[in-house]
Amino acid sequence: MTVDMMECVITRMGAQGDGLADVDGTSAFAPYTLPGERVAGFLEKDRFKVERILEASEDRVAPECGHFGLCGGCLLQHWAARPYGAWKRELVVAALEREGLAADVAPLIDAHGTGRRRVIFHARQLGSRTVVGFAERKSHSMVPLAGCPVLSPELKDALAASRAVAEALAPLKKPLDLHVTATDAGMDMDVRGSGPLPPMIAMDLAAIADRFRLARLTRHGEMVAQREAPFLAMGRARVVLPPASFLQATREGEETLARLALAIASGAKRVADLFCGVGTFALRLAENARVAAYENNAPAVAALARAGQGAPGLKGIESEVRDLFRRPLMAEELKRFDAVVIDPPRQGAEAQARELAKADVARVAYVSCSAMTFARDARILTEGGFRLLEVTPVDQFRYSPHVELVARFER
Repeated sequence: MTVDMMECVITRMGAQGDGLADVDGTSAFAPYTLPGERVAGFLEKDRFKVERILEASEDRVAPECGHFGLCGGCLLQHWAARPYGAWKRELVVAALEREGLAADVAPLIDAHGTGRRRVIFHARQLGSRTVVGFAERKSHSMVPLAGCPVLSPELKDALAASRAVAEALAPLKKPLDLHVTATDAGMDMDVRGSGPLPPMIAMDLAAIADRFRLARLTRHGEMVAQREAPFLAMGRARVVLPPASFLQATREGEETLARLALAIASGAKRVADLFCGVGTFALRLAENARVAAYENNAPAVAALARAGQGAPGLKGIESEVRDLFRRPLMAEELKRFDAVVIDPPRQGAEAQARELAKADVARVAYVSCSAMTFARDARILTEGGFRLLEVTPVDQFRYSPHVELVARFER
């Protein structure tokens, strides 16, 4: 049976970066479209498969990557910067409104800087061919990459190095993930999925690491080769990174989030840093305050502790490995702090927020990568007696629906 092509108008942009259209009384997602566009295509369940753009938006621009539309990494390269930035800010405003919260939401800060400093490439064996790249959107199919324009110049050789490593591991016939991070000592790569390395392949990988001047090459965190310990400067400190460390996506993003959080905690004598990671905030806070840092990732806490001990002029950092989802700092434990900086993962920190709401803490700097879970936790804090004074959205994931933010709470 032939299905007739339909026409519809894109009415708005959805929270995940798809255009939305009202089709036969149903709201349908239309990927890679923009508000105001008239398109033709076919309705497939809740998605509108666009075959032609009949009237393009004046905000449509040429994407900078030849893989755009197939690779699942970027969804919004076709949208001009001004409406894209306004939409990202509106994601934060809408999340707050859904929780009945009002706050001063600042203009979006563009923190893309020179580009992303960490990337995970996937490698798969397709017959005799080794394919290295990203997955297609909502698919396990691979897009063989020729390059990636959102990466920083420090990762210009990351794809070639990853391809060389994947080809050396091809005889093992395993799907691989290759974590590459730009550090002040050079690229750091951790390979996941290979299983134990035969001696000859390990020697080949060491030679590849030398050829691409990798600072370090590890397999599931185990050393394969190291030219220099991979480190990053954070304030006065120098942090040697554990393999595949979590970091803010861009250097400018890290500096922006730290600047905003430190301004909120300014003047505090004792500060708690919750979900501290390798010390993005703690190491900078300790230049002016005594800091207690908590995180569930033991290698990250160890890296933070070593960096704090080696940095000159810090006021002192206590660090503890602690699962703040299962064992949040209780209100009684929090009362010794003048301020709290909290930067949870995407699921937020509901249990910790409930203890903060009961605690005698004057100020909270809440750093978040999810407007939705932040708004939930913000409601808990405001119901506990805090005022949400300001929220600053930060964009370090250009062309994606992800937005960071820093919020100021005061008693």
